[in-house]
Formats: sequence, structure tokens, C-alpha cells
Amino acid sequence: MNPDLQTLQPYPFQKLNALKAQLSAPADLPHIALSIGEPKHAPPQCAIDAVHKTMAMLANYPATKGSEELRQSIATWLVKRYELNSNAINPDTQILPVNGTREALFAIAQAVINRRDNPLVISPNPFYQIYEGATLLAGAEPHYLSCTKDNRYQPDFDSVSEQTWQRCQLVYLCSPGNPTGSVIDLDTWAKLITLAQRYQFVIASDECYSELYFDEQQPPLGLLQACAKLGHDSFERCIVFHSLSKRSNLPGLRSGFVAGDANIIAPFLLYRTYHGCAMPLQYQQASIAAWSDETHVIENRNRYREKFKKVLGTLAGCLDVDKPEAGFYLWARTPISDTEFTQQLFAQQHVTVLPGSYISRRDHNGINPGENHVRMALVASVDECQRAAERIKTFVNNLTG
Repeated sequence: MNPDLQTLQPYPFQKLNALKAQLSAPADLPHIALSIGEPKHAPPQCAIDAVHKTMAMLANYPATKGSEELRQSIATWLVKRYELNSNAINPDTQILPVNGTREALFAIAQAVINRRDNPLVISPNPFYQIYEGATLLAGAEPHYLSCTKDNRYQPDFDSVSEQTWQRCQLVYLCSPGNPTGSVIDLDTWAKLITLAQRYQFVIASDECYSELYFDEQQPPLGLLQACAKLGHDSFERCIVFHSLSKRSNLPGLRSGFVAGDANIIAPFLLYRTYHGCAMPLQYQQASIAAWSDETHVIENRNRYREKFKKVLGTLAGCLDVDKPEAGFYLWARTPISDTEFTQQLFAQQHVTVLPGSYISRRDHNGINPGENHVRMALVASVDECQRAAERIKTFVNNLTG
């Protein structure tokens, strides 16, 4: 067996199941899960119809590169969404469809990391655990940058030593962040792009929450958009990861894309050709339909806005939690340890949240930035989220009273 498999930690939801295993919840209260970021809104009908109409395509092998029509629809969306020049992105060389961002975020580390050079990968902390697993299985050392309220939940790149930058081969970022909802600004992107050119590492920007935001006039800035604003038109050493899971409520479609530096996309395509991960043709057609429609995305944002307004209104004054910049998570600070909070909330109110310490690690100062936090995914219906908030308020008031 690959010895690096022994370095992997259990996935957060395995830990969560073990934490709840010996607990009993009130039978008269229906369970409400705020733990997993799986959208529960209805998927767009245009994508469903596209699958139904193209089932005959099951008789054909799909190409790893995806169809020209799909890549063009993605390019069109990128240009419009991020205000790029019409010819800023080449759909033939700078876009690659993938089966959701999860597998692509894992695979990119296997493709770009040279394990012979004592590699190191920088990641935000807390983080999506795929970054860590991908790093370890690529033979690299993870380096965590803690994101706390004191630093606006932004990685502090100024704190990274010269020696660390010299070893760095890949930087994972998530903007809007999971779980904090923090959005990386242009100055931070500029700093990181300059560092990437100086130290020759790749920036992998996970932007799967990019379409969940509050102000229609101020969508989150993306890495490719930042490159364009900075005159970095080749997107050298910069790649972005996008998904239909959150944007279009299509997590089961497993559809997303990678875009950016053509010199990264080409070898990544080669890797994926051997990996055997071509997107089924009928799913490509559904993806084209979804990327080409914004009406359902706007409606999706409206539902999340309603949930945040109601939930934050209910929790005001009882739980230390702020409205995020974007995304669908609340990153709440707990009056007791995050694991105890999770256990007692489940046992008393039949509501499941995720302990923050399960999606973060101790940094070089020995501090786990996820401790005494819980992540709440507002993915259920408006009514369910409101009921969950009321139960949480009752729980916290009894706890602190």
C-alpha cells in the first residue's frame, strides 16, 4: 500500500459520526442537519431537461477535454461574470471540464508537485480537507496559514518565511472561504501573484462559492479577474476551480471546470486522460444549460439572503456570529468547546452542526483556529433553517442562563 495513505486523517464527517454515536436525540423533534454543505434547493429545470433529452449519448465515450460547446459555454460565462475581454480566455487551451471541484482540487496537486524537491503546499486554516489529503498523497508537506477574526479570515502571506516560500510549489486558496465566507481582495491577489512569479509556485483558487453573495452589484472578485485587472493576461501560474454544485444546486451532477494558465492545463489534461475522469456526455449537455442560464442563480441567491436574514435575526444576542461576506455558511464562536457544543446541541435539540476543530489544524504557534467554533450550513429550506435557529437559541440561552 502507498505509505502516504497512513498520513491521512479521518474525514470530518467520520469524526462527527463518531462524536454523535452514543448520543440520543429527542424523538419529538425532527432532525435538522446544518453540518454538510450539500445544497437542498431545487436544481434548474433546464439542466434536468437536458439530461433527459440526451440519454442516448450514453452509447458514446466522452472526451476528457469535454466538448467544444461546453468549453465555449464556460468561456462565455467567465467573460461575462468576471468582466474579462472577449478573447481573454481560450476555450481550447485554457479551460478543462472536471467532475466537480473536489476531484480536480485533489488531482491538481498530483499533477503539479515535484516530490523530489522537498515540496511544501500552503493552505488556509480552517480549510477544505481535500487540500490536505492532496498535499500528503503528492508527497508534500502542508503549511497552514490560520485565518481568524483578527486578520479578517484572510491568510497572512507576510508571515511566511523566505525558506517556506522557496519550498512552496502550490498554494490552495478558497474565496469566498469555506467556512468563513471571507473574500480575497485585489491587493492580496496582487501580492500573491507577485510571490508566485518570484518563487515559481502555482496558485489554485477554489471559487465554488463564488455565486453565493448578498449584493448583486458587488459579486466576489475572482483570481482570473484579478489577473486581468493587474495586466497579468497570460494567467501564468494561476488556475481557478468552479462548480455547478453550489451555484446551480447540482451536487449530484459532479460538474465543474478548471481554467487559467494554458501551461498548467495542458499537462493536467494529460494526467486526467490517464486518470479516466471524462464527464459523461449527457452531463456535459446539462452543464451547458446550467452555465448558460442566470435566472435560477439569482433566485438561488434570493433564497439564501432570506435564510441569512431570518437566522441571524434569531441568533442575535445569544450567539457570537457575524454575517459572512459570501457563501452559505455561518462560522459561529461557541461559549463552550466546539465538540461539546455539537454534542449537546444534537442531544437536546436534534440539530447537527460541524465542530470547527474538525476542519482545521494546529498552526506553527500551536493554535487551532477552528477550536470553539462551529460551522453551520444554511442549505435546508428557509423554514427548516429558521426552526434550527430557534432551537439553537433555546439551547444557548439554557446553556448560558
